Amino acid sequence: MIDSMRGMTIFATVVDRGSFRAAAQYLSLSPSWVSEAVSKLEKDMGVTLLYRSTRHQSLTHEGTRLYEEAKAMLDAAERGLDAIKPSSDEPSGLLRVALPAFVTQTPLMDTIQKFAKSYPRVKLNLDFTDSPRNLIKEGMDVGIRVGWMEDSELLTRKIGQSHRMLVASQEYAADKNLPKHPSDLQDWDWIGFTHRGNYTELISESGEIIRIKERNAITVNSAEAVNQLLKRGFGITPLPATIARVGVDRGDLVHLLPSWSLEPLGLHAVWPNHARRENLTLLFVRFIIDSSKGESTPSQKFL
Repeated sequence: MIDSMRGMTIFATVVDRGSFRAAAQYLSLSPSWVSEAVSKLEKDMGVTLLYRSTRHQSLTHEGTRLYEEAKAMLDAAERGLDAIKPSSDEPSGLLRVALPAFVTQTPLMDTIQKFAKSYPRVKLNLDFTDSPRNLIKEGMDVGIRVGWMEDSELLTRKIGQSHRMLVASQEYAADKNLPKHPSDLQDWDWIGFTHRGNYTELISESGEIIRIKERNAITVNSAEAVNQLLKRGFGITPLPATIARVGVDRGDLVHLLPSWSLEPLGLHAVWPNHARRENLTLLFVRFIIDSSKGESTPSQKFL
């Protein structure tokens, strides 16, 4: 039984790390030892778990099922170890966090830096991508997401809001008459973002809401690409306010319809129920929330 559990642990690490060599390096074992351990597990079970080639590996149907069970076993073991550690112990371990790529340009990075300094024994693995990650499938402990939450299987905590501004480059705006009303934007080119809908709502100071269908000249799946295309005059787009203000203050961007506002997007921390590193996950989430307390505009602190 112990040999089987050891083999399952090595097998799960091979899948997580993407190769035998990477798993061996992570486990401080030789690649041949790792390969032999997985082969022995396959022989004992009488099934093939991984299809192997010189460059690629992929899970078989049986391998997928065993991987899910192995991860559940390892998660349960890790939670058990966390539960019996003395509460006075300094938090330690690996915490995997998925974040939108544009967060690198926001004050949230300062908060993450403070967390790292406050808990030096916690090793952070930060995964920056604009595409929502499957936290459970990809073994992530916690994710930061912007927008409206729909994942019923994830635990969620709102940690702030992402305020936005509608902007254009000076070059693009110079070729147009500055809009006085949202309806003036019907013929303007928009830079579409895959993870945002095709409609934008603007709200007047009196509470009037105007919904505009974007005429997307180009659509991309990267927030950084949106920013670069914006600077090059491809069209107009909403940007996180902290990023947009930098461009406006420098004179690179123009804030369109400043008397109208865009609905802010919720900023959420999400994590799986019975998270693999539940103690560290909650520590991280609470640290972010506590960092915003006492601010005059806490909802704008991070984004």
